[in-house]
Amino acid sequence: MENKKDFLYEKETYEIRGACFAVWKEFAGAFKESIVDKALIKELRDRGLKVENQKRIDVYFKGEKVGTYIPDQIVNEKILIELKCKPFLAKEDERQFWYYLKASKYKLGLLINFGPKKLDIKRRIYDQARNKQR
Repeated sequence: MENKKDFLYEKETYEIRGACFAVWKEFAGAFKESIVDKALIKELRDRGLKVENQKRIDVYFKGEKVGTYIPDQIVNEKILIELKCKPFLAKEDERQFWYYLKASKYKLGLLINFGPKKLDIKRRIYDQARNKQR
């Protein structure tokens, strides 16, 4: 268990989780991702968070730009958010999200699934491994 002082971006994470539960309580898993995305942006902004939607992030391989990744949201220029609206998250969704986070400059990512039966929030930190690569 992490100590409170070690909880990366605790305030922002708390607000994001609260916003997700507010949207899920209203919509459950009834709507497609684009609608949930817009509702979540509104809720996050109403909570005082800065949200960048569809921000373009360059992806590099051996120092050369090889493409662009576009995450669903970036919150307070710190936290990468990927949204899903599926019955459940598959291992492939989690693996793909890990690579997205790894390819970015962000330390913390949230993979959030607005499923029909439950809201699922996966919190991932990619920091120590990145520091060793540089």
